[in-house]
Amino acid sequence: MSGSSIDTHTISVLVTNKPGVLVRISNLFSRRGFNIESLVVSPALDGQFSRMTITAFGEHNDLDQIIKQLNKLIDVIHAFEHDAKDIVVRELLLIKVKVNDARRAEVLQIVDHFDAITIDFSDNHLLVELTADSQRIDSFIEMLNPYGLQEMVRTGKIVATKGAVNT
Repeated sequence: MSGSSIDTHTISVLVTNKPGVLVRISNLFSRRGFNIESLVVSPALDGQFSRMTITAFGEHNDLDQIIKQLNKLIDVIHAFEHDAKDIVVRELLLIKVKVNDARRAEVLQIVDHFDAITIDFSDNHLLVELTADSQRIDSFIEMLNPYGLQEMVRTGKIVATKGAVNT
């Protein structure tokens, strides 16, 4: 990453599980001109802490400042940027596709090809779940788009580090 280019960054933040923490963290990104692309917050192992996975666009130099400021916040245990080669990234997609008798088999073939799961099946719609990396989810959506998408819900990215290092 160069110091003056705008890149996508994946940041993990371990925080105490208290009201107001999310607002303080998102304000920090906003003040620095970072656009948060996705934000996932979930309880950590013991429930006293939460893990935030933030994907944001911005300049690398500004990100360094944000991470330093995050680590100074009382409710932040630690914050750091991930190197893409050291993590596994996943998203969850729930997508509702319009189907009719003539095209149902085609749609189910695409679902099967992507190893997606059919959650609900009716005469006119399929509700499908896919867990994958972002590029695979984008490809899945592109393949289903011609059939008529009625609804789509997509989580943000979640990450876990490879090996023995904690996220």
